[in-house]
Formats: sequence, structure tokens, C-alpha cells
Amino acid sequence: MLRGSKVGLRARHEDDIPILRAELYDDVVNSSRAEGAPWRPITPGSKDPRLVVDDKEQGLVPFSVVELDGGTLVGTATLWGIDNHHRAAHIGLGLLPSSRGKGYGTDVVATLCHYGFVVRGLQRLQIETLADNAAMLRSAERNGFVREGLLRSSAWVLGEFLDEVLLGLLVQDWKPDSKG
Repeated sequence: MLRGSKVGLRARHEDDIPILRAELYDDVVNSSRAEGAPWRPITPGSKDPRLVVDDKEQGLVPFSVVELDGGTLVGTATLWGIDNHHRAAHIGLGLLPSSRGKGYGTDVVATLCHYGFVVRGLQRLQIETLADNAAMLRSAERNGFVREGLLRSSAWVLGEFLDEVLLGLLVQDWKPDSKG
């Protein structure tokens, strides 16, 4: 397990799946804002790649996020779009509604940075998020990410186009203790 100051990132367990399905993916609004595709229901027992991990997939590393105190599941974290040639990847996370506003997001981003830069030897990490996602913007910026661009009206979310913010962090600008 990778350890932050408040959370740990570990492999996905079978008993995580029903909780993540119910609290993250069955929520139409949350799922629509988090995914780059339209929401659709997930059939129980399906092998949906957002939930069921394919250990052979090299460009995607999904984690379950747990509290260090007690091991309670609090969400998901992902390093995705891993490009070993350019040594770059993207960061994504989703916290269960009951786990939001507790500083876990900042700690998850910090722990994913450690994984990407130290464990994987990457040069660049990137985050794309909706421009009104203040929690993700705050978590990214507390970890040293810099706003590099605004993608105007680039995301179709529940009947309207929304702007996205592009943030980046280079290994030489990363400060491992900048957890906010």
C-alpha cells in the first residue's frame, strides 16, 4: 500500500466494488461530471473497467483509497494514460460523498505524485478537471500543479457545455512535502 498522511492507496478488493458502484457510479450527476462519456447504468456483476481491474492493462493503474485510521474505503484514485516514452501520465480521483471536505483529495494527489514521480520515474503529471471543481483545483494547486490552460466549452455535462482546466506538474517542480 502507498501511504499518504491521511489515506492509503491499495489494490481494488472485490468488496470495494458494490460500494463504489452505489456511491460513485450509480450517482448520475457525480458520474456525469467525472467521466468523459455519458452516464449509463452498470449491470451488477459486469466487468466494467472503472470498477474491475485488469492487471494486464499497462497504461492504467487504479487504486482504492482507504483511510489510514481504520482502513475504511473512501474512494478511488487512478494514474491513467501512462506514456512510458514521454514519461507522462494523468491523475484522476473520486471520493465517496461522505469523504469529501476532509482533506483526502489533497493527500490522494500527493500520494499519486509520489507514485508517478518516484515509483514510476515519470517526468510530467497532468490533471484535467471541470472549471467549477474547486475541490480538485485546490488539491492540485496545493501539490504544486500549475494551471496551463482553459479548454472552453469542452465538456458536455448534463445538457450544457462546461469549461475544463488543464493543470500540469513537472518532476523538477514537485515538492514531496507540499501536501497543503
